[in-house]
Amino acid sequence: MYIGRIMHTDLITVAPETSLSDARDLIEEKKIDHLLVVDRHKKLVGIVSDRDLKQNWASPATSLSVHELNYLLQKVEVKMIMTKTVVTVSPDTTIERAAYIMQTRDISSLPVMEGEELVGIITSTDVMEVLLEAIGISDDSVRLGIFVRDSIGALAEVMELLRKAAINIQSLFCWPEKDHPGVTQLVIRVAAADGDSAIRTLTDGGFKVKTRYEKDIVPFLPPMT
Repeated sequence: MYIGRIMHTDLITVAPETSLSDARDLIEEKKIDHLLVVDRHKKLVGIVSDRDLKQNWASPATSLSVHELNYLLQKVEVKMIMTKTVVTVSPDTTIERAAYIMQTRDISSLPVMEGEELVGIITSTDVMEVLLEAIGISDDSVRLGIFVRDSIGALAEVMELLRKAAINIQSLFCWPEKDHPGVTQLVIRVAAADGDSAIRTLTDGGFKVKTRYEKDIVPFLPPMT
């Protein structure tokens, strides 16, 4: 899946001269967490988040009156607090790459640029929704964990067993077990009605199937070769 397929294109933007008060009102009205800041040429020059606004908002303990506070916040402009060095991606960026960028940069949104043109924005919530959909979590499925050696044909062997048993795989994820070099965990989701049959098929095929959290996974690891 690529960012261009799920990005928001109905962009909410503000000018650098927008006051903090107006920016806050806009975020609350549109129920969004980020505002893209563009200049008069529609060029992206910054981004401001709901968190940025809250951090720069006056403390409730201030001795200023409401009138004085509102006057002050009308004088503070978005360009004074916005993030000017904006991390962006292109529409052909993959979902997993976007998730990696957000996690490593500790940010929760990515403006999307096509060349010099601002064409969209994607948030961590959007990425999470897509990943959950890809994983296939639902009440009508069961999760099966199988540990295999990281070798040619290991995945094919598991798939062939399920194919012969006429069991459809709804989703599949795999990742290396960092504490056990050379071992990869396959996480398979099948329909709840096929759960028992899948476990029996894989067990008969020589695999140890994990269906719940296990503090010690050693008993489930494949034999040493």
